[in-house]
This record gives sequence, structure tokens and C-alpha cells, in this order.
Amino acid sequence: MAASYTLRPARLVECAALDDICFRSKAYWGYDADFMENVRAQIRVNQDAVRAERVWVAADHADRPCGVLEVDPLDQHTVDLTLLFIDPAHMRQGLGRLLYAKALDLAHGLGAGHLVIDSDPQAAAFYASMGATRTGSEPTGYRGRLLPKFCAAVPGADTHTRVGM
Repeated sequence: MAASYTLRPARLVECAALDDICFRSKAYWGYDADFMENVRAQIRVNQDAVRAERVWVAADHADRPCGVLEVDPLDQHTVDLTLLFIDPAHMRQGLGRLLYAKALDLAHGLGAGHLVIDSDPQAAAFYASMGATRTGSEPTGYRGRLLPKFCAAVPGADTHTRVGM
């Protein structure tokens, strides 16, 4: 259950461990080694985002990271859900919902009215279940692969406030 996890800002010293969670979470879905090597750089935590407290972790009772999210401002009204990954050993325990809610909270804090998501095909049903609206697909440039795109309204957002960097 998600109640046994806490959310906290990521720490710079754990970036390698968070990158590992992202990689293992993506690999969990059975992608081949060539594909995984192709996406490795895209699923790394941005250290500048860590410093700006836009990267958060779900940690277990021993404060070990079990999931990670990163949000990044795109423009005055839009924030990108850049990363949301769960350690495979902790999947299906409510962490995705917990981290997604935090992503919306962070987007709200940045003054965004919308959270956009380039979803892995395996995660599309999750984002739809969270209330995000599918807006299309985007080619990745890798073997004709398409990423489902979603957009979610940020609850309580003032869309006239500038998103902070």
C-alpha cells in the first residue's frame, strides 16, 4: 500500500540510483537491449531539476527510493511530466498514483494549467485512468515507434501565473 511510502525531494547523491530505477522500470516491459540502450539517455534524472526540487521520490520505510518523478516547465502554462518510474519490485502498490498526484501538485506550484505526458505505450491505460486526456501520438524516430500523448488539467491552477524555471 502507498501508505508505507513517503514522498520527498530527490537528492543529488542518489541520481545514479534514480536513473537505475528508471532503466529497470522501462526494461520491465520486455524491451530488447538495443531499444533500452537507445532510450537510456532519455530516461535519466536531470540534476538541474533535482536542484530546483522538480524531481521527487517515493521512499520506503528505510528512506530507499522506490519510485521517481520529474516535471519540467515547457512554457508559461504547461509543465511536462518528464519522468515517472516505479522500481519493478514496488509496482502495483499505489506508487504511480501517489507520484502522479505529486506531479500535478508540482505543476500547480509552478503556475501551470496543464501537465503534458509523452507516455510509454505500456503506461497509457494508467494515465487515462488518472483522468489525463489522450491528445494523439508522437513518433520517436526509433523503428516507427509512437508514444501516446496525454494532457491533464492541473486542479486549481491559475493559468495567468507564469511558470517558474
